[in-house]
Amino acid sequence: MLTLIPGEATLAQLETIWREGAPARLDPRAHPAIAASRARIAAAAAGDAAVYGVNTGFGKLASVRIAPDDTATLQRNLILSHCCGVGAPLAVPSVRLMMALKLLSLGRGASGVRPEIVALLEGMLAAGVTPVVPEQGSVGASGDLAPLAHMAAVMIGAGEAFVGEERLPGAKALALVGLEPVELGAKEGLALINGTQFSTALALVGLFRAMNGLRTAVVTGAMSTDAIMGSTAPTRAEIHTLRGHAGQIDVAAAMRALLEGSEIRESHREDDARVQDPYCIRCQPQVTGAALDLLRFAASTLITEANAVTDNPLVLSDGTIVSGGNFHAEPVAFAADQIALAVAEIGAIAQRRVALMVDPALSFGLPPFLTPAPGLNSGLMIAEVTTAALMSENKHLAAPCSVDSTPTSANQEDHVSMAAHGARRLGLMTQNLAVILGVEAMCAAQGIEFRAPLATSAPLARVGAVLRTRVATMGEDRYLAPDLAAAQALVEEGTLVTAAGLEIAP
Repeated sequence: MLTLIPGEATLAQLETIWREGAPARLDPRAHPAIAASRARIAAAAAGDAAVYGVNTGFGKLASVRIAPDDTATLQRNLILSHCCGVGAPLAVPSVRLMMALKLLSLGRGASGVRPEIVALLEGMLAAGVTPVVPEQGSVGASGDLAPLAHMAAVMIGAGEAFVGEERLPGAKALALVGLEPVELGAKEGLALINGTQFSTALALVGLFRAMNGLRTAVVTGAMSTDAIMGSTAPTRAEIHTLRGHAGQIDVAAAMRALLEGSEIRESHREDDARVQDPYCIRCQPQVTGAALDLLRFAASTLITEANAVTDNPLVLSDGTIVSGGNFHAEPVAFAADQIALAVAEIGAIAQRRVALMVDPALSFGLPPFLTPAPGLNSGLMIAEVTTAALMSENKHLAAPCSVDSTPTSANQEDHVSMAAHGARRLGLMTQNLAVILGVEAMCAAQGIEFRAPLATSAPLARVGAVLRTRVATMGEDRYLAPDLAAAQALVEEGTLVTAAGLEIAP
């Protein structure tokens, strides 16, 4: 059980919730602020002054006053009417992360919900009740309204939820684990569905997967360098300190460590007729390092957003209840676009390394398409074509979503962020990247084996050994699709990075 301190949650904690399914709860020190903001909302609900979302309608209907006796109905209607998501259900780990982010936002004590709302979210996370949340329907403006409404629907006994592998009506799912739905009070429905938690959760998942891809690319890029007998001179520290970019410096250092002690490298330090390697080998620190800087910037934005209060209106420290625009997900949209650019470029340069290794004109003595009997066998010819297809797809997907906008809600919400679109596409992009890097690992391992009896470095030898537990050396042609899937899985699991002993912080 992870204990989250509102305003202080870390990327490591959030990744643990997503990757390991860890339950989460708020630090008890958050409870007084939650109770205080709820008392202020209760007083406003009983008063005569119009307070948006407390005793008024929503959006364009904010001028419509709601009688105190209709408060519960107002909040229930809000949730049910906003359950307009479509598409496939979001993956359970991503929904759980979204729920944890909502806990963090409510825990700041500015949303005006009762402690019972927080307790139910915590109970659902602990018992494994995961709302069915369709992937599509948010424009990332007045919060992720539709996706969060599907989460909130289960909390009031409506909607659907997964309990383990079973998909059940919301009320049955809660009853199965001994939980009870709540009747929402003033502003509570609005607090649950206003916010950027859907977009932020998906952007964080994209970030986690992108960082794993980047680390893997450093490993497979080092393997490719040894496979084509590339030079390590471009990784010398002074080259990179002269430029000064932190990501570039870190990637170069990692590559030096990975290639240290390679017999293959030592064999061609002298009398190598080549003066320079192609950019996909020589400029790895510059390209992958720039992507690392971009991912680190996105990480900074997203951890700020993860700890933020993003619903509306807010109970401020002086007791006033004020409408603002923290639900607008523009920072998340920008972060998602940055992650997309980084993922596309990591894959683009990796694909060129794959193309280099299968081309006998460029691979410095490796056989065509890395097969011992070219002609009769095609080897990894079409595996390279697959990486080209996925690289191109990622280029298309990397087009920025944040520059798009469409007015909604009768022009009340007249500029939207499209953060949900930007974050959701990262799932496919990072999947494509994992395939590209898996194929690079296959090609590089095959190329290194052709350099025998010369051996690669100890870290890269461990990576090759792990790869060979699931993907055999290519001899005669065989049905290759399972090999690509196995290599992709090794990338997505982080197994190759672990074998290499590589650590690069986000």
